Amino acid sequence: MTLKIYNTLSRRLEAFQPIEPGHVRMYVCGMTVYDLCHLGHARSMLAFDVVQRWLRATGYRVTYVRNVTDIDDKIIARAIKNGETISSLTDRMVKALHQDADALGIERPTHEPRATRYVPQMLSLIARLEAKGLAYRAEGGDVNFAVRRFEGYGKLSGKSLDELRAGERVAVTDGKHDPLDFVLWKAAKADEPAEAKWEGAYGTGRPGWHIECSAMSCEMLGETFDIHGGGADLQFPHHENEIAQSEGATGQALARYWMHNGFVRVDNEKMSKSLGNFFTIREVLEKYDPETVRFFVLRAHYRSALNYSDVHLDDARGALKRLYTALSQTAPAFIEKIDWTQPYAQRFRAAMDEDFGTPEAVAVLFELASDVNRTGDVALAGQLRALGGVLGLLQADPLQFLQGGRDNDEVAIRTLIEQRTAAKAARDFAEADRIRKVLLDQGIVLKDNPSGTTWERA
Repeated sequence: MTLKIYNTLSRRLEAFQPIEPGHVRMYVCGMTVYDLCHLGHARSMLAFDVVQRWLRATGYRVTYVRNVTDIDDKIIARAIKNGETISSLTDRMVKALHQDADALGIERPTHEPRATRYVPQMLSLIARLEAKGLAYRAEGGDVNFAVRRFEGYGKLSGKSLDELRAGERVAVTDGKHDPLDFVLWKAAKADEPAEAKWEGAYGTGRPGWHIECSAMSCEMLGETFDIHGGGADLQFPHHENEIAQSEGATGQALARYWMHNGFVRVDNEKMSKSLGNFFTIREVLEKYDPETVRFFVLRAHYRSALNYSDVHLDDARGALKRLYTALSQTAPAFIEKIDWTQPYAQRFRAAMDEDFGTPEAVAVLFELASDVNRTGDVALAGQLRALGGVLGLLQADPLQFLQGGRDNDEVAIRTLIEQRTAAKAARDFAEADRIRKVLLDQGIVLKDNPSGTTWERA
């Protein structure tokens, strides 16, 4: 069987062949850390967590890079609003990101570069673009990329320059030659904090968003690597611009396979902070256990839209209980290595090899669970648990999961207490009070002491 991936660039399924046999190099655009992650971020992290898990399960060595954008207009504005430093805000949000991802069973990437630590590489890339006539210095001090000088711009989004220009609503400002031109280096503003300013060949300023990912991906994975991923909202302009500046500088393809996960939708609208219809991962985990949330996301194909509602999460919880009920009927045999010649494993692999088809793979798990319920076969139960583990599922104690295990409750309580402590340290007392009330509604009473916070059940 051969793994096939839907390549956004070619708009078709393609057989996967890494550049280096046996080794996959993958870059995924991560979070801009000015606020807590919402379920849309979780969807992207989970999609590529499954990608790297499946690649490893089928024998590949994977170098997985997921960046952190820790300098950005929104970050600067939020830090100023909070009365804290940029680094204080971003460090706190990165810690929160890790807590949320860990709760959902999302494995850490091999490398997690932060943009602020790669500014020299960004300046070097801009200099290469300027030397090739693809970048120009604007009157206000910015350095922009000249889109019309790069042949092939629009190949990822599938739009011509004229189509893109017709849909452009931004007037030519800040010395841009064309509204489609984008900034590579932003000249510093007088009212920006010192943390947001770097010295370079283009004066005092900071990098644009797009150049950050090009510099980090090329530095860590080489000028051409295997897979570049991210949310569908990044396809244009972010990934289109990455291609233009990276390939414009190197003359080589940036990535061979481009993957984009679908949106999370609420009432048929994309979940986003700008629309105000988002739910943070933490808010969702206050109502549902992490494995249910993970299962809810993975039941849909990563490229499809995912409709969020309590009804859908309740249904996911019930479905996951059916799988755990099968495991609770007998003690599953421990399987160190999956035998891919077995019929259920073969069907599971065929599903995953077809563009990471988790809905079909989950259907195989239910078939297997039915067989376990019918026969009580210990080996089949072990296979169910092992195949579920490939997706990061079914690894809890079955009886504890079915009973809403007290141990799991205590982990969730300690996590909320840690979040409340972090909120108090950041002087976000409204959030601290909210978490206290959430716990109180669950019958958990907190007591703050000089040595820390303790809790007891009411």
